[in-house]
Amino acid sequence: MRIVAALGGNALLQRGQKPDASVQETNVRRAVAALAPLAAEHELVVTHGNGPQVGVLALQSASDPHLSTPYPFDVLGAQTQGMIGYWLLQALENAVQGRQVAAIINQTLVEAADPAFENPTKFVGEMYGREEAGRLAEQRGWTVRPDGDGWRRVVGSPRPQRVVETPLIRRLLESGAIVVCAGGGGVPVIRDGGGDLRGVEAVVDKDLTSAVLAEALDADLLLVLTDVPAVMRDFNEPGQTEIRNETPSGLRALDLPAGSMGPKVDAACRFVELTGGTAAIGALDDVESILAGVAGTIVTPSGTYEPRQHP
Repeated sequence: MRIVAALGGNALLQRGQKPDASVQETNVRRAVAALAPLAAEHELVVTHGNGPQVGVLALQSASDPHLSTPYPFDVLGAQTQGMIGYWLLQALENAVQGRQVAAIINQTLVEAADPAFENPTKFVGEMYGREEAGRLAEQRGWTVRPDGDGWRRVVGSPRPQRVVETPLIRRLLESGAIVVCAGGGGVPVIRDGGGDLRGVEAVVDKDLTSAVLAEALDADLLLVLTDVPAVMRDFNEPGQTEIRNETPSGLRALDLPAGSMGPKVDAACRFVELTGGTAAIGALDDVESILAGVAGTIVTPSGTYEPRQHP
């Protein structure tokens, strides 16, 4: 099969951990150990989040007295793609002997008129108290919003239209390489009046970009891997239950948190609706069980799933 596996931020930095390089490299090796069986049997594309890493670099950039202005988010996105891509590249080469691995920086095309630019909702960076957040917003031109018990910066999150380097990714896959790409949803770019690409101040949702890429690559399966075992019915209620098999319409009928599970379900449903393929949402460590149909939430047009038999 041709599989696109989207790693959640927990694959690199678990809740409560310090964002030290050594911590993240250890987590990457654990993630790759879970993915290695897929890489041995299938064509594999790995995408990944970058939220914590972008937050760290944005804070450093904003605090650097040597800079006239902080680095914009498209540049920070490219930086984190290179850093995380390196970690994944090395871990995959060590875990899957004899396979070439390519880690590439991608641009994701978005629409300049996307209303998300006027209504920023994507939380990035550190948590602040209300007064400090207001001061930083005034000093740095940020938009800030409440997030739980604190306040955080928000930036626009336009919907991805296409990964610009899709033909290159396809060529690498067809050559037998494992491909690491579209980190953090890809560097957001628009086309200007002359048709040239130009970076914009935004953050693209990683899972939605993964769905767009999986569709364009004619993937058989989109895996959205996170730190929960499945999508839950009656989430956070005493009687919550895991959803094992469902249709896109069934999942879209659920009331899901917009900042966490909502985009993952949207991505999975979009891929299935547009391709008639299969998507799954579940825990990174359950990858093989998800493919066997005994773990995770598996989304298909019919709501049923038959695992493929390998020769």
